[in-house]
Amino acid sequence: MSQAQVVVVGGGIAGLAAAAFLSGVAGGPARARVTVVEGSSRVGGKLWGGEVGGVRVDLGAESVLARRPEAVELARAVGLGEALEAPTTAKAAIWTRGALRPLPGGQVMGVPGDLAALAASGVLTEEGLERARHERAAEVGEDVAIGRYVAERLGQEVVDRLVEPLLGGVYAGRAEEISLRAAVPQLLPIARGGGSLVEGVHELASRPQTVGTPVFAGLRGGLGTLPEAVAAACEKAGVDLRTDAPVEELRRTPEGWRVVVNGEVLHADAVVLAVPAPAAAALLRADAPGAAAELDTVEYAGMALVTLAFHRSDLTELPSGSGFLVPPVDGRRIKASTFSSNKWGWLERSAPDAFLLRTSLGRHREEEALQLPDEELVARSLADLGEAIGLTARPYDSFVSRFGAGLPQYPVGHLEKVARIREAAGRVGALALCGAAYDGVGIPACIASAAAAAAAVGDQIGRLSTPETGEGSTERTMSA
Repeated sequence: MSQAQVVVVGGGIAGLAAAAFLSGVAGGPARARVTVVEGSSRVGGKLWGGEVGGVRVDLGAESVLARRPEAVELARAVGLGEALEAPTTAKAAIWTRGALRPLPGGQVMGVPGDLAALAASGVLTEEGLERARHERAAEVGEDVAIGRYVAERLGQEVVDRLVEPLLGGVYAGRAEEISLRAAVPQLLPIARGGGSLVEGVHELASRPQTVGTPVFAGLRGGLGTLPEAVAAACEKAGVDLRTDAPVEELRRTPEGWRVVVNGEVLHADAVVLAVPAPAAAALLRADAPGAAAELDTVEYAGMALVTLAFHRSDLTELPSGSGFLVPPVDGRRIKASTFSSNKWGWLERSAPDAFLLRTSLGRHREEEALQLPDEELVARSLADLGEAIGLTARPYDSFVSRFGAGLPQYPVGHLEKVARIREAAGRVGALALCGAAYDGVGIPACIASAAAAAAAVGDQIGRLSTPETGEGSTERTMSA
């Protein structure tokens, strides 16, 4: 029996992971012959590595949530298990009220579970701390914006100085709009339980599976090595992986799908769409208009990352800790800074004479930073770093990464929207969607959505295999 043909549209980590699951790279039998088409010149999407100042660094995402297994398991499946590393330090701070203040322990996405640690941190004013000590009731219902809910329970200052910077690091969004159910589902039973929110968070943060376990993990050489390794393993397994291959048309046919790529027609039994929501909407408009209409409403936040390389000898004092977050309420230009050479031991070992750090700018509906020239983004970053940590040295190299539609937003009602999208797409048949727009923006969540998409189309095409001598929809033809 010949295997069915699946075309995966999108070569980010979700698309690569879907190909890995379908081709057997990520475990289990190969379920299809796979072609991955990526419109840009490289795979990896927001996982991207390069050199700054002669040092290999991540130019996009730099870590994965290690307490979820999917990314770690995929790394091991493609031979990167030995390269997994926990951060050398996870001591982060919040730059607020004119000083760097330690990120209080015992919190979950900024929601405090230890009021003593919160008080010791100095993050809140006395008035804000006193308000947090006196919880008030708040309605949750099916869902609620996390910022609105926490403000009603613990006060607006907890949202402004804790929840906002933590959520901003994940979604580049706004706490008063982001869904509690979609973004921080572990808090939903606590919120619905009727007891103390602080005590519930304390219990959650104190569970044995979380205490002492690294929250994040990276890879020696940078997380950008993960898509490279997945792509290489997929190609070794026979996956046809193409870059500079934008999809010009996607149409359902009686036999399967017709995919037009650079003028070439690919015939597939099934398709996995692993592209941002706007691109998926454009491709589905003809055959799944209901799904396309819902996808059109998914909003994105743009952001920029500024990576700076310094000579250690030029620094009068090395920054301490792993970096800091910046609450939007403080009106700064950057929203966070990571001291990469402190955070990752492999980076310090590979470049002992250099000190690498990076900043991030931009959030939902505040993407004007992306329009500024690189020099201005570097200057804004240095100005804030000067105020925050007293940095006066000039970098000997810099690089700006821009992500125009970098992070999908998860407002109240997002999960219901995703269900409607998948229901409408499912009616077309032999089609699955995966990626950051659906089940979580983190890398493990994207890989999990890819596994689910691969399983879905795998089940559908399991009934479509044809004898080797027969003619099926796995042929590839050239358009006239």
